[in-house]
Amino acid sequence: MTFYRTTRLMLCSAAILSFASSAFALDGNDLLKKINDVYAQQGGSIAAEGIDIDGDTVTLKGASLKAAGMESSIPLGDITMDGVEENDGGYTIEEIDFADVDFKKDGATVSATDLKLNGVEIPADATKGDLGSLLYYKSAHAGEISVSKDGAEVFSIENADATMNKRDDKSGLDFDAKIDGVKADLSKVDDPKAKEAIEALKLQQIDGTVAMKGSWEIGPGTIDISEYSLDFKDIGKLNLAFSISGYTPAFAKSMQDALKTVRSNPNQQEAQQSAGLAMLGLLQQLTFNSAQIRFDDASITARALDFAGKQQGVTGKQLADTLKAMTPIMMAQLNVPELQNAVSTAVSTYLDNPKSLTVTAAPGKPVPVPMIIGAAMGAPQSIPQVIGLKVSSND
Repeated sequence: MTFYRTTRLMLCSAAILSFASSAFALDGNDLLKKINDVYAQQGGSIAAEGIDIDGDTVTLKGASLKAAGMESSIPLGDITMDGVEENDGGYTIEEIDFADVDFKKDGATVSATDLKLNGVEIPADATKGDLGSLLYYKSAHAGEISVSKDGAEVFSIENADATMNKRDDKSGLDFDAKIDGVKADLSKVDDPKAKEAIEALKLQQIDGTVAMKGSWEIGPGTIDISEYSLDFKDIGKLNLAFSISGYTPAFAKSMQDALKTVRSNPNQQEAQQSAGLAMLGLLQQLTFNSAQIRFDDASITARALDFAGKQQGVTGKQLADTLKAMTPIMMAQLNVPELQNAVSTAVSTYLDNPKSLTVTAAPGKPVPVPMIIGAAMGAPQSIPQVIGLKVSSND
């Protein structure tokens, strides 16, 4: 009797567990729908030939991506999502692994390996306009990526990594990204003039890194990019930094809605005009905080002067002297003596000994973007004072 009672208990337990498993099984179709709700904000979509579910692993079989403005989809192969959990109508995913990409079209081949996302959060409602309505991931990684044309590699990267950190108080995000081993082969350019310039500037093979670091504070909509740099061997490092406020999730959604309207209107001329007016209205919400552009030379300036001088029948040194003499004359047209002197001094110093050139805009207090647009249209000579423009070199 004990044996039969035990057997019945085990069978009942198995039945209950089986029922619970089916009752709480992941809904792969709903997961894909929620993912597409996010991508739809940018006009894109992901399709799958089938969806397999094994415990907390969901696999999109034969997936493809269609981005806004594209006539055909890009095949992605199988996408495997491990550690999937339903979370208040949305989903959390421990890791998403993408199949290696090997895409061919019109003589071009794009290949990519080791593509993955970790710590992914899919929102339940992508239209709410808050931090919780955004697609979030803690880290992203890509291995080697290569682009070939007619069998010859023209562009590649060794690897790329990006991270996002959601602040504990949900006030915003901090993010950074880096692409290592960015290489481009310009030696096979056919245009004679372009080929001459590439050879003179020694740009046949380009090798460098791209990096970005910044933050987004949701409340005031402050985007602060402290670094967006392109650093290439024997060329130089160009770094852009800027800060604006007013770019809230609601602002981003309004921009996306405006773009959707453009894409859905068959009369593109009318759509572009409407979008232009909408963008002007949206710009009213933005505030300019600061910006900086800095270039650190790694020998490209001397080669550029020699090449440009040769086109005019002079040496690089003679061309540099001519530019130094012309700068004050050109700047005088702005009728801003202080800026004229600063730019003339900076250009002269840089051309004599190319090290770095920096342009900074740092107003005493944040300036509404409409004020800058108005100054540019009505009194362009006032722009340097409005945005606190400064120029320096070799600092």
